[in-house]
Amino acid sequence: MQLDDFVQSFGRKNAPIKSLLLDQQSFMSGIGNWMADEVLYQARIHPMQTSSKISKEKCKALHRCIKEVIEKSVEVGADSNEFPENWIFHSREKKPGKAFVDGKKIDFVTVGGRTSAYVPELQILDGADAAAANRSKKGRDKAEENVGKTSKKGQKAAPKEGGKTAQKTSVDEEEEEDDKPAKQRAKGAKGPPKKAGNTRADDHEEGGDEDEEAKPAKRGRKRPAKGPSKKEGCPSDNEDSLGKEETVVAAKRPQRKKR
Repeated sequence: MQLDDFVQSFGRKNAPIKSLLLDQQSFMSGIGNWMADEVLYQARIHPMQTSSKISKEKCKALHRCIKEVIEKSVEVGADSNEFPENWIFHSREKKPGKAFVDGKKIDFVTVGGRTSAYVPELQILDGADAAAANRSKKGRDKAEENVGKTSKKGQKAAPKEGGKTAQKTSVDEEEEEDDKPAKQRAKGAKGPPKKAGNTRADDHEEGGDEDEEAKPAKRGRKRPAKGPSKKEGCPSDNEDSLGKEETVVAAKRPQRKKR
C-alpha cells in the first residue's frame, strides 16, 4: 500500500489501530498478532489509539516500520533467534511485571480480543483517547476507594473480642445472675426453689396428717374393714360380725351358676 493511500485509509476508520492491523479481509493482509505489536512499538503508537485520530507523522512512521519488520523477518527466514535484540518480540511472552525491553517495562492490554504488549513509557495515547482513558482510570480509582471505605466502616462497627464492649456485657450478665434470687424472694417465694425430685418428700414432712387426708382415694376394690383382733379382747363368739364378713367376701367373688 502506498503512503498516501495508507494515510487516507486510516483517516476513515474509527477502530483501534491494533484491531485494524489484524483485519486480514477488509483492510490489510499479512500482519499477525506479534507483528502488529512489533510495528506499533517501533512506531511508538499505543495499540488502543483510534485510527482516525493518528497524526500524519505517526502514519508515516507506522508505514515505514511495517515495511522494515516484514523485510527483516523474511531475511532471517522467520527465525526468531535472528530478530534484533531491541525488538519487543523477545519479551512479549513473559509474565506481567517481569517483561522488559531496553530496561523499560512492558504492559499488556486486550484489544480486539487479542492480548497486546506495549511499553507505556513510549507508547502514549493522544488527544481524546487520552482523556477518555483518564476518565475511566479515575472512575476505577474512585470505585476502589469507595470499596475500601466501606470495608473500613464495617471493621469499625464490628465489636472486638476481649474489648470494653465484651467486658461490659459479661459484667451485666453476672449482675443479672446475682439479682435472680432477690427477685424471686420479692415475688413471695419463702425460700430457695425446691427440687422436682423432692417435692413429695417435703410435702409429707410439712403437711403431716392433713396432707394424707387431702390425698384422693386410690382406685380399686374396697376391702372390708376388719374388726378388732382377738388379742385386743374382742369376743370370739360374735356371730353377727362373722356373718357380715362372710357376706362381704362372698359378694367379691360370686360363684358361677351351674349349667
